[in-house]
Amino acid sequence: MRTFPHGTPTSPVSLRVNFVQALIKGDSSTTVVHISLSLSLSLSLSLSLSALLCSLGFDTGGSSSVRGPMDAQHAAPPQQQPRPNRQVQQNPPPSQGDAVTLLLLVVVFGIASVVFISSASTTSNSYSILHQVPEGHVGAYWRGGALLKSITDPGFHLKLPLITHFEPIQVTIQTDQVRDIPCGTKGGVMISFDKIEVVNRLHKAHVYETLLNYGVNYDKTWIYDKIHHEINQFCSSHLLQQVYIDMFDQIDEKMKEALQRDCIIYAPGVEIISVRVTKPNIPAIIKRNFELMEEERTKALIAIEAQKVAEKEAETKKKIALSEAEKNAQVSRILMEQKLMEKDSAKQQEVIENEMFIAREKSQADASFYRVMKEAEANRLKLTPEFLELKFIEAIANNSKIFFGEKVKFT
Repeated sequence: MRTFPHGTPTSPVSLRVNFVQALIKGDSSTTVVHISLSLSLSLSLSLSLSALLCSLGFDTGGSSSVRGPMDAQHAAPPQQQPRPNRQVQQNPPPSQGDAVTLLLLVVVFGIASVVFISSASTTSNSYSILHQVPEGHVGAYWRGGALLKSITDPGFHLKLPLITHFEPIQVTIQTDQVRDIPCGTKGGVMISFDKIEVVNRLHKAHVYETLLNYGVNYDKTWIYDKIHHEINQFCSSHLLQQVYIDMFDQIDEKMKEALQRDCIIYAPGVEIISVRVTKPNIPAIIKRNFELMEEERTKALIAIEAQKVAEKEAETKKKIALSEAEKNAQVSRILMEQKLMEKDSAKQQEVIENEMFIAREKSQADASFYRVMKEAEANRLKLTPEFLELKFIEAIANNSKIFFGEKVKFT
């Protein structure tokens, strides 16, 4: 290890350790840190080069160790000293190719150290060479204060240190919280909103024109300041009752519409997705009055609801009675219809039985008449004079006594 006259250690390792410790502690001056980095790297390179040359056999102590050709001619010839008997082993002179190779390795190592250390910091400063664009962001660049049109995607990228400035711009959905928003109502009451959350997104295709017109803090113009303006406009045109109770559920939609309307006109790349508004803070006395009003309103609502319940119960009883009466009437009508149907059935049955009896009697009379007629017709055909004479003879033959004469005497 070499030491300066005042005793400061100059080891490259110790210098790099001190620089890393300074980065960890977080110095406030970025310029001082990078100047210290440049000095330490330069000193480490020079010390490494000197150490390599010394290891190769070159004398770096002073000007007397290296002489030019003219000095060699004018120099007095050295006195010859007797050589000792022992043989001294001499190192072979270093070749020029080895020295150049080692020197190139030192230079490459120094450049790699500069790139690594300058890009190790996560802050988007102007001194880094290698920088990283995180996922969900795009890289925007300024050169000499002028915004460049080149927009980079997430990943590692290179830029010119001290000339090009880099900033990561978020293009995914983000939530901006606007806090402590005072406003005065139409009636002159001062209220304040603790927090209003605005969910928004900057479209990647409009990053350049948005940054060109409004800078990196575009959301301050079109979200933070705009929320203050729109809230004050809304409060100044409405009473406290409307802001705190009647129209509170409409504030978020009105804020979203107002923000999106102006963003479409002036900053088309900014999309307002939703707005969430918290309940405003009002004076304690007025808040107590609102609470009392709410209590009375609650009591009135309870009374109204009780009345509605009683009306519903009476209506329910009425409906039950009507339903019961209708049921009884329907039962009576059904029973009457049932009896009528039974009478009709009995009547129809009797009519059918009468018709059956008439038909049966008529059928029997027709049969008797037909039998008599047939018997008469048979008798007419049967009672011929010969048949009658035969019957007369048979009748006479069957009598045991036969009387002849004009007078018959019976004893």
